[in-house]
Amino acid sequence: MARPSVEAERRQQILQAACESIAELGFRGVRVADVAKGAGISSGTVHYYFESKDTLLHEAFAFNFENSLQRRKWIGEGKESPRAHLHHLVESYLPAGPETITAWRVWVELWAAALGSAELQALNDTIYQTWRGIVRATVDDAAAEGVLNQAADPADLTDMLLSMLDGLAIQALNKSTHVTQARMLELCDSYIDSIMLAADPIRT
Repeated sequence: MARPSVEAERRQQILQAACESIAELGFRGVRVADVAKGAGISSGTVHYYFESKDTLLHEAFAFNFENSLQRRKWIGEGKESPRAHLHHLVESYLPAGPETITAWRVWVELWAAALGSAELQALNDTIYQTWRGIVRATVDDAAAEGVLNQAADPADLTDMLLSMLDGLAIQALNKSTHVTQARMLELCDSYIDSIMLAADPIRT
């Protein structure tokens, strides 16, 4: 029997291949054979770790989110201002490099699949509550430091920023001639600046 560490590594290997398959083929188009091929293993090995394709793909969505959090972990560990943290979060959200583009494609597939699945709706809600909490904490830090516009409600600002990011990112991901990555960054940075008092430095 494989050692626990090997088991964990194999599961991660399969989940990563599943994310890449979802990004390339779409949630509905992925087969276990596609995931197995991407991971360089047999379909039987995939079934050893995941009892069904649905279980595998649902766990892949959660895995994609955890990876997204890990890629952004450094942002919250710095000693920069809340404004700088928010700007860095926006930059990390851009569908720019291959890794981020793959992650975004998986997000979009989750949203589409969740329309017909109560289980995926619950997963999406859990993921968004976690992500919303991270952004809200930074907005709350800005309020605590007295650099947030006092007329603004932190909960509303958080939801507006996340909605803006999601909507603009989908357009940028689809190579919109108007909403480019640069335009997305410009609009989101401008929004962040509009909710902050002028004295707070942007990037330190």
